[in-house]
Amino acid sequence: MAVPVPMPRQRTGSPVESAPAPETSGGGGDLTLLVIEDDPAGTFSAPELPDAAGTRVRIRTARNLTEAERLLTDDIQCILVDLALPGRYDSDHDGLAPLKHVLRLAPRHAVLALAAEGDSERAAAAVRVGAQDYLFRDELDSRLLSRAIRYAVERKRADVAQRQLTESRLRAQENARLERGLLPTPLLQGSNLRFASRYRPGRSRALLGGDFYDTVRTPDGTVHVMIGDVCGHGPDEAALGVELRIAWRALTFAGLCGDTLLSTLQKVLEHERESEEIFATLCTIDIAPDGRRAGLCLAGHPSPLIVRAGGAPRLLPYDEGGPALGLLPRARWPRREVQLGEAWSLMMYTDGLIEGRVGAGTKQRLGQDGMVEMITGLLARGLSGEELLETAVAQVRELNGGELTDDVAVLLLDRGTALVTA
Repeated sequence: MAVPVPMPRQRTGSPVESAPAPETSGGGGDLTLLVIEDDPAGTFSAPELPDAAGTRVRIRTARNLTEAERLLTDDIQCILVDLALPGRYDSDHDGLAPLKHVLRLAPRHAVLALAAEGDSERAAAAVRVGAQDYLFRDELDSRLLSRAIRYAVERKRADVAQRQLTESRLRAQENARLERGLLPTPLLQGSNLRFASRYRPGRSRALLGGDFYDTVRTPDGTVHVMIGDVCGHGPDEAALGVELRIAWRALTFAGLCGDTLLSTLQKVLEHERESEEIFATLCTIDIAPDGRRAGLCLAGHPSPLIVRAGGAPRLLPYDEGGPALGLLPRARWPRREVQLGEAWSLMMYTDGLIEGRVGAGTKQRLGQDGMVEMITGLLARGLSGEELLETAVAQVRELNGGELTDDVAVLLLDRGTALVTA
């Protein structure tokens, strides 16, 4: 014969419902237990269970899973499931169908299994499929039940925390794999140009961003450089950026350049984007094998900055650029010839570098003129290469008064000067 939990009795009838109990982050707070038990004797008919710590364990009862689903609210921390409930909820024949149904129904709740004393094998199986613990009906008393509830709740919290940590690590690994695709290793073997880069995603986006770039040297000795920015932020934009980068590299090795290359990339963008509102800005430069001249194409992108030996930093011409990719179906992108000179350093960047504010609480943006002034000052301090780019991004962030809201990518190519370290 079952021994009821020793607690004040109430008349049997409709399930006992109490006022919602606040959730707790540890011991010392009230808890609410939902009991799912087909017991005509009304073992769990009391509204509260005494607790040795002076707190309360409130009890709600349900006679079947349908009734339990109606009573399952956010203020319940633990569920006690009678394994003797009729198993009409799945095709399993292991006697755990009611428990499995509850685990699917309430994945965030702590769950206890209630079994007969001679049913230890099924009780242990209940823990293997997801219950935090099991209790034998014939050994049940208020003190044991209260302790088991608190243990189950704390164990569930620990399990959830561990699962969240594992998921966070998996996301970080996935982000790292995406970043490796987003930030490729430049293919400059055989070139005397030196390369440096800095990439920083906007806040709250981990390693993902919509900025992308690439640099390759084709068999004829020409060095091709590209930097772009997909509008928006997040994994979808990052994925599209990777697709455009890979397409650019393939098309470049296939011999496409200038307007023909950008027109083809626009077709790629139009086929791969999720919305017609998505567009991408792009800047491409092809540097002749002798390193003294280059072709520049701008598709709605900020113009690069050049520093020639003995000269001050200035922007390359940008008055003959075309629109961003994805805006106009029959747009053209003229290729402009640029004389680089014998020794030079070329910096390409996305608009995240120039759209930061120049003071917390102000609306004024750094802009291209402010960027040129900032780079001039950093060069005067003798900075170069990765250090120059790292300091520039850090200074823009400092001027902004905190993290930048947009992604930032910056590239530096150097020929015959000390502006970029090897």
